[in-house]
Amino acid sequence: MNSNFKTTFLSRNPKFWMPRIFLFSLIFLSWSAQGQQLETFIDEAVRNNPNIQAVEKQHAIATEKVSETSTLPDTQFSGGYTLSKTEMPMMQQGEFSVMQMLPWFGTISARGKYATAMADADFVDIEIAKRKIAMAVSQSYYRLYEITKKQEVLDSNIELLRAYEQMALASVEVGQATAVSVLRLQMRQNDLLKTKLVLEQNYAAELTTFNKILNREEVTDVSISDSWTIPEKDVEIDFSTLMLHPEITKFNELNEVVSQADILNKKESAPDFGIGVQYMLLNEAPNMLMPMATLSIPIFNKKYKSVTRQNKLKFEELEIQKQASENSLMTQLQTAIRNRNSARISLETQDNNLKQAQNATEILFKNYETGTIDFREVLDVQELQLKFQISRIEAIGAYYIQKSIIDYYTAEK
Repeated sequence: MNSNFKTTFLSRNPKFWMPRIFLFSLIFLSWSAQGQQLETFIDEAVRNNPNIQAVEKQHAIATEKVSETSTLPDTQFSGGYTLSKTEMPMMQQGEFSVMQMLPWFGTISARGKYATAMADADFVDIEIAKRKIAMAVSQSYYRLYEITKKQEVLDSNIELLRAYEQMALASVEVGQATAVSVLRLQMRQNDLLKTKLVLEQNYAAELTTFNKILNREEVTDVSISDSWTIPEKDVEIDFSTLMLHPEITKFNELNEVVSQADILNKKESAPDFGIGVQYMLLNEAPNMLMPMATLSIPIFNKKYKSVTRQNKLKFEELEIQKQASENSLMTQLQTAIRNRNSARISLETQDNNLKQAQNATEILFKNYETGTIDFREVLDVQELQLKFQISRIEAIGAYYIQKSIIDYYTAEK
């Protein structure tokens, strides 16, 4: 095989240049299209995910309980009638009465405020659920991206190996390579085909996960955007926004619940009173209509004193839980930032490695033109190049998965 043939084979064979084109396409990607597409999926999940729907129903129930608090105790009706006949004057022949118990002044209003505070606390759960769903959708989408891009890299490397195999067969014909080199290349192709089949299974499983988050049919296909890149500089994190996270602000709502519960407890410890009227049927005398009033005094009020002490302890418990939650969220945010930065470093390293692998490949094929190529070295460089390409994809996926966690803690909405 002469050098002109070798040079022509390399320059005109698209299989040889395919991985290089793929590499450059990865470098010049745009984030905006991918972000818009992902935002559409997140909106769909927020509308359709059953977890969010369940939390919204829970809030609707809590809101409906506000109307329930304005209800008064049941009105009491009673009556009696003497069946025996008697001629005794002023003897009561029968009576009928109605009585309505009323809570102490302001108790109904206190109950309404307590129920409203409970509904407000449940409303915060909706925002937490939406953030968690957004994070779950994003991470599943990023995993689909990883798998898709790995499959593309494997396809391009399989095609490249087939081109190398043709070169090796041509070299065997002229005695510049052995059949073992051809077999090595074929075995490597088989190994990549096996890996590709495993990735197909992983993609099917992740696709089911993604569609179920959106509450869609599990076989619904998803279009993965090719517009992927990492921004040159990350947005600076304002850690003060963490205090506005709904997992933190919910403690403010829960404190309000306990505060309203304490006010309600004081109102309920006050006396209850009732008003009514009694109508009496008398023998040989005019019937009588008698207004009535009753007062219920909680003399044994240990129950209400105990509830007051419980509410005080609940305030202290919520404050401790809030501090623990702040510490946990700060730790998780810092971890996500560190992992995101590590992914950026890994990406830069893989880019440098790919450049060096490209240089090594060019050196090998310069040797090929002189008839001194070692296909074992070609295969070694190809394996390294595939490793770097896969690591590069994983670094991009890891970067955005960590970004989704950061967004969960710092998003303003």
